[in-house]
Amino acid sequence: MPQFSTKRRVRHPAIDMFDLVADVEHYPEFVPLCQSLQVRSRINDAEDREVIVVDMTVAYKLIRETFTSRVTLDRPKLQILVEYLRGPFRRMNNRWSFTPDGEDACIVEFFIAYEFRSRTLEFLMGTVFDTAFRRFSAAFERRADQVYGIA
Repeated sequence: MPQFSTKRRVRHPAIDMFDLVADVEHYPEFVPLCQSLQVRSRINDAEDREVIVVDMTVAYKLIRETFTSRVTLDRPKLQILVEYLRGPFRRMNNRWSFTPDGEDACIVEFFIAYEFRSRTLEFLMGTVFDTAFRRFSAAFERRADQVYGIA
């Protein structure tokens, strides 16, 4: 199963980076391949974490796929967990964690593992997804610089 992980130090506080990644409604503005995103539901679970269910449509050239995920926003732990529910993958999960590193910086960790349901789609999109995931960290860092200013 393909997977990708990265760990980067960014010049923004951990809580700001958490809030930026948690703001899923703005993903179509800056996340690679994200064409649209719709929030289906938003609740607080028994542990008082915010849980949202989203439909994300990714597009590349003539290929367009929509998948549904459950996103758990654990603000006290500064973690975001994403669980795949349905769509073109056999399985997919990813997580973000944000660790303070001084007053105005943090370490952002991103991990994703995925497997397409169809070999054809894997052939067509596998390399594109891998490249996009490698650009995710930089896209979120650029977005943080736009939203919060360059530290």
